[in-house]
Amino acid sequence: MMAYIGGIDIGGTKIVAIVANRDGLLARVTQPTVKTGSPRALPEQAVQLLEDACRNAGIEPDLVRHVGVASCGPFVREEGMITLITPNLCGALNSSLPNDWDGIPLEAVLRERFERVAIENDCVAALVAERAFGAVKDEPDCAYVTWSTGIGFGLCVDGRILHGKHGNAGHAGHMLLDAYSEAVCGCGNHGDVEALTSGSNIGLRLQVSAADLFRSARDGDARAIAVAEELAQWFGRALYNVVATLDTRYFVIGGSVWINHGDWLLPRVKKEIVSRFPALTEGVELLPAALGSMVADIGSLCLMMPEDWIDEWRRSEPWKKW
Repeated sequence: MMAYIGGIDIGGTKIVAIVANRDGLLARVTQPTVKTGSPRALPEQAVQLLEDACRNAGIEPDLVRHVGVASCGPFVREEGMITLITPNLCGALNSSLPNDWDGIPLEAVLRERFERVAIENDCVAALVAERAFGAVKDEPDCAYVTWSTGIGFGLCVDGRILHGKHGNAGHAGHMLLDAYSEAVCGCGNHGDVEALTSGSNIGLRLQVSAADLFRSARDGDARAIAVAEELAQWFGRALYNVVATLDTRYFVIGGSVWINHGDWLLPRVKKEIVSRFPALTEGVELLPAALGSMVADIGSLCLMMPEDWIDEWRRSEPWKKW
């Protein structure tokens, strides 16, 4: 019997640690993501942060032996354990970072401290959370998509979450849409979904923040409308490609761009999907993430949550208190 579980959400800019029990969330702490020191520095920070959360909750850290982790990727498996090879964390892949890491031994370090460890891409964890508590409870054919600084997917087909050989299924933000585009992704691709539409690349390409661009479009600026509609078109084509490949029924969409501008984007993105091949696209629905900004946090906990907690959490919705 587990009295407590821990959750860790690792992003390019911050790490969140959270501790919970059957009754709900007990404590949540966050820090900027460490990017200096040895490759062990980041997972050691994650362990320390979770122990801090335990102390804030008034429980002994040793009582938390099981942890779920929602992390930015991609991953590789080394000796059966997940290592992060993430361009926005590893200096060997991104010369602008203050380290020389070519990989981060995330699982190996966590297993030194915890009895059980489950690690998933943050969008996969978000999908698990939305299927447990959110917009697509128990739906068999669905996807979670984040439109934010980057573009990421979590995919479910026939009730089964897709993982792939290294746990990287869902990196559809790197599907190529326009190989002749000058838009460059952090991964090196030209014209992939992330290069064309992500918040960070909007700023790099257009010299205007995503927030300012969409705000101007909503205010009626003709040039901003034309650019924003093109972004919605590219994003919609990416979702269409997923529908055509996986026969997806529901897309749950989160991330800062969609949270702030989804009402304006929704009809434009959906038009790009349903205007093609009705036999595949009829009935496809786009839904906002019900768990909002907590979706990856709750997702990390879901990776380790006992089944008999789920009904209680569905009843009490403890994330709404935070």
